[in-house]
Amino acid sequence: MDPSGQSVSPLEQALHAARALVLADLAAGEVAAADVVSLVEDSVVQRRWWVEQWPDGVEFVAGLVAQDVQDALLERYGRWPLCPVCGSGDPHALEVEPELGADPHWVCHKAGVKVSAVGSLGSAAGGASSS
Repeated sequence: MDPSGQSVSPLEQALHAARALVLADLAAGEVAAADVVSLVEDSVVQRRWWVEQWPDGVEFVAGLVAQDVQDALLERYGRWPLCPVCGSGDPHALEVEPELGADPHWVCHKAGVKVSAVGSLGSAAGGASSS
């Protein structure tokens, strides 16, 4: 139940969780500025509509919000999140896998490894920002 005594729907729970996970990853990379947080909010609004149309997709929301924010950041600022695994070569972004599935992870395709679950980038990068 939320503070008003109303029960929170599975959709709202999934949207709140997705928002929190993506914000945690943004904070881990020190890119959680107000305009970036707005990108997360925009995605959550769009995905609320999407899941209302396709309720079975509720478990995919976290990965989709992460991808939405990643795409929006690429258009405005550049690649995010940068891979913390590969120490040499051109900086490259991690990707969300599965693209449409439950339990989304950040993956480095160059090294062929799962880096972290969405929401856990801070622990994967040792708490250090990638620069």
